[in-house]
Amino acid sequence: MKKKYLIFAILISSFGFSQTVSQDTTALKNQQQNAAQSILSGNISKGVTVGGYAQIDYNQPEGDNGKLDVHRLIVLIGYKFSDRVQFVTEIEYEHVIELYIEQAFLNYSLNDNFNIRAGLMLVPMGIVNEYHEPTTFNGVERPNVDKSIVPSTWREIGVGVSGRFNEASLRYQAYIFNGFASVNDGKVLGGKNGLRNGRQKGAESTVNTPNFSAKVDFYGILGLRLGLSGYFGRTQAEDEIDDVDGADVGISMLGLDARYINKRFSARGQYIQAVLSDTDKYNVLNDSDLGAELKGWYAEVAYNLIPLSKEQKLDAFVRYEKYDTHAATQDANISRNLAYNRNEWTLGLSYHVAPGAVVKADYQFIDNAVDNNKTKGQLNFGFGVWF
Repeated sequence: MKKKYLIFAILISSFGFSQTVSQDTTALKNQQQNAAQSILSGNISKGVTVGGYAQIDYNQPEGDNGKLDVHRLIVLIGYKFSDRVQFVTEIEYEHVIELYIEQAFLNYSLNDNFNIRAGLMLVPMGIVNEYHEPTTFNGVERPNVDKSIVPSTWREIGVGVSGRFNEASLRYQAYIFNGFASVNDGKVLGGKNGLRNGRQKGAESTVNTPNFSAKVDFYGILGLRLGLSGYFGRTQAEDEIDDVDGADVGISMLGLDARYINKRFSARGQYIQAVLSDTDKYNVLNDSDLGAELKGWYAEVAYNLIPLSKEQKLDAFVRYEKYDTHAATQDANISRNLAYNRNEWTLGLSYHVAPGAVVKADYQFIDNAVDNNKTKGQLNFGFGVWF
């Protein structure tokens, strides 16, 4: 508990100076613009925009064989039909053999402050789910809060609006999506990974109850960005069983996040909590161990060891995260599994050899709340690009 308060104290104290200091605007843009935003804000009058990003990793767990992986390779394609109408898509290969469509949406801009979007879109929750290009976050692997609680990369088909109120320094998004599948190609929702197995990813998605997602970002203080996210609805059950008790569960998820940069110093943190209903009936029907509450948080600080006058950056960082996919249970026959109450320290370096190219190295200390559990270590190396 003392660790948690100490790290948040560092973050909060650093945010307090943000109104009186300047920042490296190039680094700020790199942290706070993602691939889709880059395509949409391009200055071409009409035609095709092509880009991409990629990540190759080496993971060496303590006492086990290492793993080498072309983790992901993404092709970005945008087309501008007119000043108002644009199409954005991401075509993703994971682990060389898995092919996905990560985004595919049409954007209609009524004015600078109001856009209508429809298609396969990222659910705006937390930081990494929207800003997951490898040059925008520290660490070879994405934070596990953004894998097990959110869970990234989380995208579904929907329709909604987005825009900005610059006079209030606010960016907003609001969408109606289809939801998680209750049972997804034989995979059920469960204690270890929470809702992750339920992501439908736009692939012949089942929908019977719409879900609502929204986020507001505040950027009115120099170097600081604050986000508030919400997601509410139910999982989606197949026609044959959608009236059966336990066929679906209710979801209420809230997220808070903060990003800050001041010259060579940067920090970020987030807190995500999901409360689920009807998990007791769901677990009986599906022989699962889904928890009734999922929650997690992390805090990270970093410092660039290279002067700002140089094009390159070398960020030394430390991140602490704590996440629990079994924070509470409803089913009397299922008790909390403390192995799902996990915490990690990650310490490492991110060497930005050029804008859009980063080489990373870090070491992780991985633990859980089980009595006498032995902390495990993992060494990670990798590189990422975004163009």
